[in-house]
Order: sequence, then structure tokens, then C-alpha cells
Amino acid sequence: MKQFVGKVIGTKMDKTAKVSVLRIKVHPIYKKRLRVKKTYHVHDEIGVKVNDKVKFQDCRPISKTKKHKIVEIVKDKQVKKETKKSKK
Repeated sequence: MKQFVGKVIGTKMDKTAKVSVLRIKVHPIYKKRLRVKKTYHVHDEIGVKVNDKVKFQDCRPISKTKKHKIVEIVKDKQVKKETKKSKK
């Protein structure tokens, strides 16, 4: 299963959070690095708040737009360690 780390940008829906994931994409010809943002609707049973960093993963479809669930709330130090491990 794929796991993502993102920032919570909205929690107005019941048991749902909007999470924004930022990734860097390199243009195939010009090699310029571009920031690409994607927003996911994520199932939230933990009770996250806006501006929390969370780790979420794929799961069965819960509704029309929700196909991910929150695994844990992540602290900044944990995110830096995980990105270093994934680069190796």
C-alpha cells in the first residue's frame, strides 16, 4: 500500500479531513523542478486539526471521494528521517 505524508488543510466534514501533499516533479526536457500539490479527502477517526502533519495510506473505498485513511499524526523530526531513508 502507498503511504503519503501531508498537511491537513480542512476538517469541516464529519470524519473527513482534506490533506494536501506537496511533491517535487522534474520537467522531462528543461529539468526545472516544479512543486505539485494534490489534495486528498482522507478518512479521519483520530481527530486531527488543521495544520497537523499526518501519514495516510490507501484503503478500500469508504465513499465516492475517500479512498485513504489516516494512520498517524507525524512530528517534523519523523518526517525528515523518513525522507532520508526513502532517498537511499
